[in-house]
Amino acid sequence: MAGIVARFVAAGYVDDAAYARMKAGSLRRRGYGERRIGQALGAAGIDEDLRAEVRGAEGEQRRAALAFARRRRLGPFGSDAGGAGDRAGAERQLAAMLRAGHRMDLARALVQAGDIGAAEQWATEADEEDDAR
Repeated sequence: MAGIVARFVAAGYVDDAAYARMKAGSLRRRGYGERRIGQALGAAGIDEDLRAEVRGAEGEQRRAALAFARRRRLGPFGSDAGGAGDRAGAERQLAAMLRAGHRMDLARALVQAGDIGAAEQWATEADEEDDAR
C-alpha cells in the first residue's frame, strides 16, 4: 500500500498542497473564516505548516466574511433585525459569523456596517492595503 501511495505522489496524483489551496479557496468563496478552514483542512489530514501556508490575507478574510454575511443576510444585507436597535439580533448575527470561523473584529465590523456600500468598501480597503505591501 505504501508503494502505491509513493508512486501516486511521485506521479502528481496526490498533492496535499494543491488540495489545501483548492479546499481553502472553495470554503473562502462560500464565506467561511480561517478558523473553520483550518479545522476542515486538519480533518482532511493536512499538516499545520501547510495550513498556515494557505491561510488567507486580510483582504481574502474580509471578502469571505462579506460573502457569508451576504449569503446569510446578516448586517446590512438583512432586514432591520439585528440592527443597532436590536441587541439580541446583533448578538445572534455575531454568533453565526463566529461559528463560521470569522474573527470577532471582522464579524463586528460587518454586523455593524451601516449599509451595503460601507460593507463592500470595508472589504476592498484590505485589498488595497495588501497590494501596498
